[in-house]
Amino acid sequence: MPAEDSRGEESPRFGGGGEQSGAPTARRIVLGAQLRRLREACDISRAEAGYAIRGSDSKISRMELGRVGFKERDVVDLLSMYGVNDEEERALFIEMVRKSNERGWWHRYSGAMPNWFQDFVGLEESSSLIQSYELQFVPGLMQTEDYIRAVVSRGRPELLDQDGERRVALRLRRQKVLTRQGAPRLWAVVDESVLHRPIGGPRVLREQIEHLLELTKQPNVTLQVLPYHMSGYAAEGAFSVLRFAEPTLPDIVYIEHLSGALYLDRVEELEVYGRVIDRLAVDAETPDRSRQMLAKYRQEI
Repeated sequence: MPAEDSRGEESPRFGGGGEQSGAPTARRIVLGAQLRRLREACDISRAEAGYAIRGSDSKISRMELGRVGFKERDVVDLLSMYGVNDEEERALFIEMVRKSNERGWWHRYSGAMPNWFQDFVGLEESSSLIQSYELQFVPGLMQTEDYIRAVVSRGRPELLDQDGERRVALRLRRQKVLTRQGAPRLWAVVDESVLHRPIGGPRVLREQIEHLLELTKQPNVTLQVLPYHMSGYAAEGAFSVLRFAEPTLPDIVYIEHLSGALYLDRVEELEVYGRVIDRLAVDAETPDRSRQMLAKYRQEI
């Protein structure tokens, strides 16, 4: 789960691809990927391209990976170097620069999360399918406000400071992605232990389970419970996979660890996690059976 999605937050490796619409983060990746293809088609090295815009090969690398904002002057100079002289085509690139530099709604929460997590939120906003596996918490997009407060405050919601309140507000705002027009599909697998862990106390847990039952009535939300006897076989830890309708943007696997996080997008890495996702779908209870389990646990609390 994203660090701000279920627990806290902290620093990744991020790589390549693109997406034609959606949040600024995805637009940057699209623009960077297109510039990379133009450069490679001209057999120009990153160092040569960097020199042309008064930069370095590492600057070109960051631009092509969508990890930094774009300056119109730099893109104009690169287009000239790459032989893109058609005025209409150049105008399209300049428009992409403008859109990629727009601020997403999450910018006003920037003080409540690290810069790298802003990239995750942007990609989440642009995704067509969000897949997650969670062993300790209810996925962040499915948490109630009281559950969020318990997680963010480490069990002491009465001690939440202003920064903590902003993190709560951020997560609640992110959840709107599931109800907006063109909402992505959310497919989540949670370990059975999550439904018994009394985050926030019995009342909060009961209300959280009720919320899950309501959420899973939405056609774009699927929840499967991984029973105790299958826990730990398919995957060793929590992760999320973001998939996109735009073919030029690769799938992204997100993995959190104690001191930061990783974004994985290499083919061999995606294949591994693709197999894990398939295995989890088989090992977990069906969506209908999972709803029955939720209803049963709600009555027992």
